[in-house]
Amino acid sequence: MIQCETSFSAFKSLLQSPLKLIKRHSGSFRTLWQSQSAVPSTFSDSDISARVIDDNNLLRPSLNSKTGLHVLDLIDCGSLEPDRILYNTLLKRCTQLGKLKEGKLVHFHILSSKFRNDLVIQNSILFMYARCGSLDNARCVFDEMPRKDMVTWTSMITGYAQNECTNDALMLFPHMLREGVKPNEFTLSSLVKCCGFIASYGDGRQIHACCWKYECHSNVFVGSSLVDMYARCGCLGEARLVFDKLGCKNEVSWNALIAGYARKGEGEEALALFVRMQREGYRPTEFTYSALLCSCSIMGCLEQGKWLHAHLMKSGRKLVCYVGNTLLHMYAKSGSIWDAKKVFDRLVKVDVVSCNSMLIGYAQHGLGKEAMQQFEEMIRVGIEPNDITFLSVLTACSHARLLDEGKHYFGLMRKYNIEPKVSHYATIVDLLGRAGLLDQAKSFIEEMPIEPTVAIWGALLGASKMHKSTKMGAYAAQRVFELDPSYPGTHTLLANIYASAGRWEDVAKVRKIMKDSGLKKEPACSWVEIENSIHMFVANDIAHPQKDKIHKMWEELNQKIKEIGYVPDTSHVLLFVDQQEKELNLLYHSEKLALAFALLNTPPGSTIRIMKNIRVCGDCHSAIKYVSLVVKREIIVRDTNRFHHFHDGFCSCGDYW
Repeated sequence: MIQCETSFSAFKSLLQSPLKLIKRHSGSFRTLWQSQSAVPSTFSDSDISARVIDDNNLLRPSLNSKTGLHVLDLIDCGSLEPDRILYNTLLKRCTQLGKLKEGKLVHFHILSSKFRNDLVIQNSILFMYARCGSLDNARCVFDEMPRKDMVTWTSMITGYAQNECTNDALMLFPHMLREGVKPNEFTLSSLVKCCGFIASYGDGRQIHACCWKYECHSNVFVGSSLVDMYARCGCLGEARLVFDKLGCKNEVSWNALIAGYARKGEGEEALALFVRMQREGYRPTEFTYSALLCSCSIMGCLEQGKWLHAHLMKSGRKLVCYVGNTLLHMYAKSGSIWDAKKVFDRLVKVDVVSCNSMLIGYAQHGLGKEAMQQFEEMIRVGIEPNDITFLSVLTACSHARLLDEGKHYFGLMRKYNIEPKVSHYATIVDLLGRAGLLDQAKSFIEEMPIEPTVAIWGALLGASKMHKSTKMGAYAAQRVFELDPSYPGTHTLLANIYASAGRWEDVAKVRKIMKDSGLKKEPACSWVEIENSIHMFVANDIAHPQKDKIHKMWEELNQKIKEIGYVPDTSHVLLFVDQQEKELNLLYHSEKLALAFALLNTPPGSTIRIMKNIRVCGDCHSAIKYVSLVVKREIIVRDTNRFHHFHDGFCSCGDYW
């Protein structure tokens, strides 16, 4: 019961006076006898409790009636006068608290009242169902309404949009227009969000035209949604144009554009907007930091990520939910796994997403035992693992050569009622294949309860290349070609396998197939971050301003590492040429040039971090091990598979990648 100015005893005596109705309007309580004859001569505390309801407890359950709610009992027994305000208040409370069960009880009660066809009440019912995620009930109410207004249509469209039923929302809009109902800014912003969610540029353009037609294009909510929609469709030019023409901006507008640039990998432009946003008086939110940190993760920009971390701390924000998780992910993806662990230990609240981010980081760095310890700790504290959790642990086991442990965790999925997905099966194939158990991996594929996909056969193909098994590689490649002839990387892997075996005629055949099909190998490139700038290199790069110094540096290093045992691995050269030409072909690979540039432009003793867009080649891997021994520095290389930490002539992968 809410505290009120009149004492309970005073209220008790008040009820004993001859009244027709006492209705609450002061913010304290409702009670409620409708006739003098209904007022008993004496009262017990239980009598009063049964006929008094607290506004903060409107959804109090009923124990002795079919209505299910005490407030509905009071209406049925004549103690409370039903009106539009009361029903709307009940529906609003159900909507705010997400109480679908109680909302259905109120709806059922309204059907037997005089308000069953009231448009305002019906709109409230529809909105309640939509916000509670019960779209079937919402649509049923919508279809049965004899009259509909703009609020009705907007509630249904917004409900679809908020529950990611984008096609249903977009299909409903033309019907709304045909009924002659004019949309408002909330209708249009919901529709624009739907187009952005499915990245439908064509539909987005049409809705944008409607925004102009109904003069909502300058509205900040509609404008922000348009910026986000164009950005999600990859049309940053149009997103920027809409943004620049917005007369009134808010944090959402800025975040939408910043996130768009971040997703496209244009981190410098995203950071420039971040600075401009603050200069114009807008405060960055968790969404702002999250988008920027994701951009740093993609490019592996550790220094920029650290700057954002410092800015985040200076703003007084705590490491909560997604911003803490994206910060953790940034450090892990940028090669600083122990900084990621420090962030994890300082999170305000650890959940399954946080644990998964840490597990993924351990997996990418080949820290299988640490990943297993993290998994056991999350189970100990009561965090339920999901399919991503197990995928991360299995990947960690695969990268760390933990065969038995990987099999154990795969079997453990059944205990948590998690059905393995294609990605889990592919990881087990990778686990077996990396361990050299190619026949077991093939048998596992054939005995799976699901049909093998290109990803699963691709895992076997990759393992075949690793162990130079021409027969198994050709078999796996054939299965991939049957399912998807254009699957990326398959032809290159097969050509590598044939080249390693000296089967140059087969290499030529694979290359001819690639040429006839219009398939091209993805160009390899490597990059390093120096003083907040990204420097990118391709093989035999001559475009960099320091090209002469870079080439000279690598030639000197190449000579030094040869003196201590480095031998170029020419099996990775897919050309039928003599040994000297093969060695020359290996000399200026992109990661070698990036390493030489970093040595020229970073302080002695500092860690060097190199990123590569494809798998690091075996010869470069061997060369960098020797370089780490010569220059006495740690060199971290991130490729598409994992991180390699080179130090004192050794790699963290143990030559197992």
